[in-house]
Amino acid sequence: MPPLQRFEPDDPREWLSRARSNLLRARTSRGIEGLYLEDICFDAQQAAEKAIKAVLVWRRVDFPKTHDLGVLLTLVRDEHIPLPDELAQARRLSEYAVSTRYPSRGEPASEEDCDSAIRCAEAVLRWATDLITPPPSAKD
Repeated sequence: MPPLQRFEPDDPREWLSRARSNLLRARTSRGIEGLYLEDICFDAQQAAEKAIKAVLVWRRVDFPKTHDLGVLLTLVRDEHIPLPDELAQARRLSEYAVSTRYPSRGEPASEEDCDSAIRCAEAVLRWATDLITPPPSAKD
């Protein structure tokens, strides 16, 4: 497999590439013996987080070091970046950012949780990609 093209950390394409990588891991790791479903949800959360941060990088908006998607989505709205209402549900992915990565007494993730987290991350990544990636010109 050829190496992936890399970009500078201040290039939104690198953030989108990282988001795609996390989403790919979330999609393809289902069914691997010994893998916690929470880890799949974590990768979905990371995909959504990096996609949102890609948009903020694209618009040159400073953002805090946080995994809280609610904070990041508030920055998006504050900058008047178009954000479909249905993406507000991405905030709930924040629970997978930290608490599910470590042993806890919380409920383990279910298959339905994974499906929902992946669908949500896919929607966030589509939105970010559509904003950042210009459509091909009529000449192409």
